Amino acid sequence: MPLTGKQRRHLRALGHHLEPVVIVGQSGVTEGVIAAVEQALQDHELIKVKINEGPETRQEASARIAEGTGAEQAQLLGRTALYFKKRKEKSKFEKF
Repeated sequence: MPLTGKQRRHLRALGHHLEPVVIVGQSGVTEGVIAAVEQALQDHELIKVKINEGPETRQEASARIAEGTGAEQAQLLGRTALYFKKRKEKSKFEKF
C-alpha cells in the first residue's frame, strides 16, 4: 500500500538523524545490495541508503532497490534515499 503525503512527511522527520546503513558502489544495485537492504529493513524498518554513481542513475537505482525489497521510498534527496518497510510482527510503526 503506497504511503500518503502525511506518512512520508512523518517518516522523513524520523529519518533525518539517521546515517546510511547501506552504500551502493560502482557496480550499482546488485543482488548483494538488495539482500543487505532487506536485512537492514527487517532490523530497523526505516533506513537510509547512499547511492554513489554507477551504471544507472540515482533514480533508477533507487527504484530498483524499492522494487527488489518491496519497500516504500519515502525520500530521495541527492545521493541519499530513505526507505520504509513495516515488519509483520513487533513493528515500531503501528500507525502505518
